[in-house]
Amino acid sequence: MAGKTFMDPHDVPTIPGTEGWEKLYPYQYQFSKDDPERAAFESSQIWYYDGLHYPEPHFPFDLIWDEAWSLALSQYNTRHFIIPPAMGIDHRIVNGYVYITPVGIADPEVIGKRIPLFMERAGYYYQNWDRLYENWKKKVTALIAELEAVNFTDLPEIEDISVITEGKGVGSGYTLLKKYDDVINMGLLNWQYHFEFLNLGYAAYVTFINTCNQIFPGVPISTLTKMVAGIDVVMYRPDAELIRLAKLALDTGLDELVLKPLKSGDLMNELARVPAGKEWLAELEKSRYPWFHISTGTGWYHHHISWNDNLDIPFDAIRMRINSIKEGKEVERPTEKIIKERDRIVDEYRKLIKTDDDREAFDQVLGVARTVFPYVEDHLFYIEHWFHSIFWGKIRQVGQMLQNAGFIENANEDIWFLKRDEIKQALWDYTTAWATGVKPRGPSYWPKEIAKRKGIYEKFKEWTPPPALGVPPDVVTEPFTIVLWGVTTDVLSEWLKGEGAEGDQNILKGSPGSSGKVEGRARVLKNVEELADLLEGEILVATTTSPSWAPAFVKIAGAITDVGGPMCHAAIVCREYGLPTVVGTGKGTRLIKTGDLIRIDGDSGIVEILERVNK
Repeated sequence: MAGKTFMDPHDVPTIPGTEGWEKLYPYQYQFSKDDPERAAFESSQIWYYDGLHYPEPHFPFDLIWDEAWSLALSQYNTRHFIIPPAMGIDHRIVNGYVYITPVGIADPEVIGKRIPLFMERAGYYYQNWDRLYENWKKKVTALIAELEAVNFTDLPEIEDISVITEGKGVGSGYTLLKKYDDVINMGLLNWQYHFEFLNLGYAAYVTFINTCNQIFPGVPISTLTKMVAGIDVVMYRPDAELIRLAKLALDTGLDELVLKPLKSGDLMNELARVPAGKEWLAELEKSRYPWFHISTGTGWYHHHISWNDNLDIPFDAIRMRINSIKEGKEVERPTEKIIKERDRIVDEYRKLIKTDDDREAFDQVLGVARTVFPYVEDHLFYIEHWFHSIFWGKIRQVGQMLQNAGFIENANEDIWFLKRDEIKQALWDYTTAWATGVKPRGPSYWPKEIAKRKGIYEKFKEWTPPPALGVPPDVVTEPFTIVLWGVTTDVLSEWLKGEGAEGDQNILKGSPGSSGKVEGRARVLKNVEELADLLEGEILVATTTSPSWAPAFVKIAGAITDVGGPMCHAAIVCREYGLPTVVGTGKGTRLIKTGDLIRIDGDSGIVEILERVNK
């Protein structure tokens, strides 16, 4: 890569018609030449587009989770666990898309001083993992319960008499402002908990890979990922509940009724008319809380609604499961087979170890990796799905209140175009006007501003963010960048080639996600609603996948994603289903069309387009 660079981040042109877009986001997120030292840092770094979490441009409010993880991940690296070679990850936004850069430590002396601190602090967590993790689950579930108890309603015309008779001494306006602050702070606290364990989880996995590479030079990463496969985590429980309900429908003779293509409300009314249907609905309610608090996407956007927000989605998935069972397919994950293969591989490699020291090191890093591995998946359910689903619902309540007060025109769409601090300003306007008995300014201010922002946002959607900006390093060494985002030295080289004459448009290179080779017709999907289009034996091609896509994994022959590394959700889940998978191709959904005949190699990370559908 010597001499080659990506576009300087300060030179990215503004999209015509989006002038002033910077107002939609925090000022510190902007690339700027105001400060020469900061500008020089920005120009010298590699900034890659975080398409793993954000396949779409950002709504101003939704940036809250990016701000939250920017703080939390970085503090745990830099200030808590003192990760020896890594500080935090810095964030910027360009034309609505987030770019991030890992901040490393190059000075060997500094790294050396950080090692004993890391050993003491991280070592304590690794040694007490089970106890601390149980405590983590109590903290998070208590926070979710606290969030669920909050509700937003319109301010009363006059205060209830109890305010007088009980001498409460506070009004509904103050309480509203406080509740909004409380909900925002709960969201930020949720993300503090998120990273309490996650950095250590990835660090353990990276240590496992590095140790194995020293003991077994040249061992494929697809082999190493098999050594920690066969996990049982709560992230798979929502899909297990769908299977349970599908089997119950078959056992009680309700399958033909459930298979009727009815909307969920109509179907539930039909089921409620028969005794067996009532019992099935009771079991459905047991599954819904908390297991249907599962997002239809990654959970990072407000429009990633949950199954509980739209029961048509899980009902469609239950029908898919019923049909699969009737066709005699195995709908559960082949966990026993994967564990047997995992143990076989570990035994064979362990026999190759020549010294007791290496054998002890291998056993230790493998043991730690398997201990921490469940958290890497489990936290997704608690944080991004369960908590986020409820959180979005609370903000929708605030939107409804502001719509009722005339501040915005559409509660479901408009509030997301305000930054969280701007919502607080609007609530101050609303409450002080309510208290004073005058007309607030918001109804004449926000609709015009929101209309302008909607126009800018639509322009953002037409823009394709370049995969990276700035100066690539000679070698990518930052562990999270490699295992989670799949950005390696080879990947950066591919990106630098671009999609022009230098690159073969029929061969894509990504990261090995799940071992195996397969050929099949491609099915390019953008969202969970399109899963019904999947045909038996097709290869799924998507930007990324979410747990809501699990019912499709019994139909597909393999999977390809645009983003992610060997530790991303799509890679982990596909390994558990034994599906050949390539992740992080960068451009699979753009170059592959539905119907193309393709071949994927989950061991090398190579995808070949063998036959174009239009030829």
